[in-house]
Amino acid sequence: MLRIKGLKVQRGSGADAHRVHLPELTLARGSVLAITGESGCGKSTLLETLGLLLAPEALEQYRLGGQDIAALLAADDQKALADVRARSLGFILQNGGLLPFLKVRDNISLPRRLLGLPHESDHVEQAIAALHLGSLLDKLPQQLSIGERQRVACVRAIAHQPQLLLADEPTAALDPHNARQLFELLLGLVDELGLSALVVSHDWELIDSFGLPRLTATNLPGEACFEPAR
Repeated sequence: MLRIKGLKVQRGSGADAHRVHLPELTLARGSVLAITGESGCGKSTLLETLGLLLAPEALEQYRLGGQDIAALLAADDQKALADVRARSLGFILQNGGLLPFLKVRDNISLPRRLLGLPHESDHVEQAIAALHLGSLLDKLPQQLSIGERQRVACVRAIAHQPQLLLADEPTAALDPHNARQLFELLLGLVDELGLSALVVSHDWELIDSFGLPRLTATNLPGEACFEPAR
């Protein structure tokens, strides 16, 4: 269970400052919520804050499972926050974020190896097969297309079975067929593994075709407030 209340974060300063406000969010295990809004409204900023990459300026509550993340942030406990990022969070970045000097198989297994988990995993093998990555495992990221790199990044993000998956435009570089296939895989894995997932996407048609609920931005001068779409 993910529970957020009273989150505010600011990016930039002075005339360039942009504030993002999330009044409240509850997300059950096995659930996926899409984050939508106009370009520049702060979708990625919100995701990075929830992913503990940006520090909020205000936060009443942030609980993930049994973890009180808000207390760790208030205490500036960087060691504990780093452990939460490594164990409890999975990230899919817009550019894939693969390490260029590691082969695909090693990029995928990296989160598990860092946590001392067995390299082999049934759900990882299932994801590799579903996204047709078997023939790419011994290649380096620079040998892959943008879409292939993004598919690899998706598998890596769920390899260690995080509690919360944070995906920033995971289908932006994919054709419609592969985008739908990737969404189907992510939804299936979220349900099967009991994860919670937040997915930033500009593809409202794809989101609506899967019946995903949306958290959308209301834009004000220098500020965006994210609330459930009605």
